[in-house]
Amino acid sequence: MLLVDASVYIFRAFHSLPSSMTGRDERPLNAVYGYATFLAQLLAADDDREIAAAFDESLVSSFRNELYADYKANRELPPQALVDQIAACRDITEALGVPTLSSPVYEADDLIGTLAATTDKPVTIVTSDKDLAQIMGADDILWDYGRETRYDVAAIEAKFGVPPRLIADYLALLGDTVDNIPGVPGIGAKTAASLLQRFDGVEALLDDLPGVAASGLRGAKSLAGKLEAHADQARLSRQLATIVTDIELDRGQCDVARRSPDLDALAAICERLGVGDRLRKRLGLSTT
Repeated sequence: MLLVDASVYIFRAFHSLPSSMTGRDERPLNAVYGYATFLAQLLAADDDREIAAAFDESLVSSFRNELYADYKANRELPPQALVDQIAACRDITEALGVPTLSSPVYEADDLIGTLAATTDKPVTIVTSDKDLAQIMGADDILWDYGRETRYDVAAIEAKFGVPPRLIADYLALLGDTVDNIPGVPGIGAKTAASLLQRFDGVEALLDDLPGVAASGLRGAKSLAGKLEAHADQARLSRQLATIVTDIELDRGQCDVARRSPDLDALAAICERLGVGDRLRKRLGLSTT
């Protein structure tokens, strides 16, 4: 199964390509051009018969915002020029034969995590988001398509110093400036990894603060004090960082069968947007 974190690549395309890439009405189409090119290339390179692309609906409506009002509050809302292109990106995804899903409550990560949990088959997760490493099983791959890098479980552990199952605990200690997850002040990446190499998660750390103080780590007594002082924040941070894998999906959302491209639908989308021949050709359409 191939699971695509679509929003990551839409945002990347918007910010990396010039706004001078426009359609017939002179509105920017840089996100559409970049994302559609990425997706067409991905589909040409991979023949998985089960595939889905998950989209984020909002930066402010996730259930995590109910848990912590400042979750992702450090991010600026996407500009209207980007918002105006997201629906077209999703339409193109569907027309290329890729099922899509989104939720006003759950994030794309949660939808991907839930789909991955529904299968015993190896899963390839297409994303540049480290958070998704936590859902990886023994035979799964995290494919950072933009960097042409594939990570298996061993590579994730080599990169972060903890196995995938402890990534949420790692972020709970370290914090995550991208998502505005607070973490535990004074604990950096190396220290977080060192702690989790000795203790099996945040709860194990908080349950054995004397053990932390006697662990032999540099500044161990100070670490125990920081964990004690920020225990509630560490638990909240872990909750924010943990991907949900048991969303109740309807039948349509569970349908991940890859379909043949609908060339008529693609042509209609391209005509509506006023895209050029180069993108039409990339999407498998005739330009004559």
